[in-house]
Amino acid sequence: MIYELFSPAKINLFLEVTGKRPDGYHELLTLFAKLNFGDKISLQIEDSETTAVELTAAGPHASALPPKEKNLVYRAVISFFDAFNIKAKCNIALEKNIPAGAGLGGGSSNAGTTLKCLAAHYKKDIKDVLPLAAKMGADIPLFLYDDAFMLGRGIGDKLIPVKAKNPQAYILVAWPGVHVATKDVFAALKPPAQKELLTTGPKLDKILYGLKKGSGLDAWGTGLFNRLERVVLAKSKETAGLKELFKTSGCKYAMMSGSGSSVFGLFEHTAARDEAALKLERAGIAAFKTDFVRCL
Repeated sequence: MIYELFSPAKINLFLEVTGKRPDGYHELLTLFAKLNFGDKISLQIEDSETTAVELTAAGPHASALPPKEKNLVYRAVISFFDAFNIKAKCNIALEKNIPAGAGLGGGSSNAGTTLKCLAAHYKKDIKDVLPLAAKMGADIPLFLYDDAFMLGRGIGDKLIPVKAKNPQAYILVAWPGVHVATKDVFAALKPPAQKELLTTGPKLDKILYGLKKGSGLDAWGTGLFNRLERVVLAKSKETAGLKELFKTSGCKYAMMSGSGSSVFGLFEHTAARDEAALKLERAGIAAFKTDFVRCL
């Protein structure tokens, strides 16, 4: 059986760090949004007396991938087969369009999208696959579901679908060509005081209200927030310069996604997005136009 899968990128419209756990992980409150831009995965599954998993990669960002055994999508397949005592041959062909270390969830999306496909193929309940996904990475559970927008708590693995109307916002995402290590970002972060958390909560409420009501971008765009920006923008001149370039290109709503290094801008009209994309291109910055995945 061969499956052709779309593995979407994600951005975080809101990301707050609400505390630190005894195990070293940070507690988050975040709003994920999936994009129509992403990777493509071809998955070929055959019954076999022995398990064999192969991974090949192509595309503009394939050269930055880790060795097969450390790749999240490879590890996801192996973990699934081990957990459910399945023996099979699985060939994974990955077209890598999402840059690594960009805060766009590329590796997590590849793993989660593949786990969702395997669950359907072997008729396993998603709730039984969820622990595997969460153990491998905090963002992976997001991609077990079809929802376009999801509220994440805990380490990002406690998910609540957001029943949004399709927002009329056009997206431009740019990557400055540098990798930001999530582990280093969180290690350098000083958790916010309680009084700071009280000021950021209403920002999330504004976004959620706007998405659920189908309001225009100006009604909720000012709610965009990412606590990790204070760390990354201070350490990465490339990301800081990219965000400034968005602002000088006429973008009112621009923010770093996840732990960086990419920056996204939201626009009310395609003409404004096209103009900003042209200015970024002239500055030597690769950017791609996309939209939110349509709400179901």
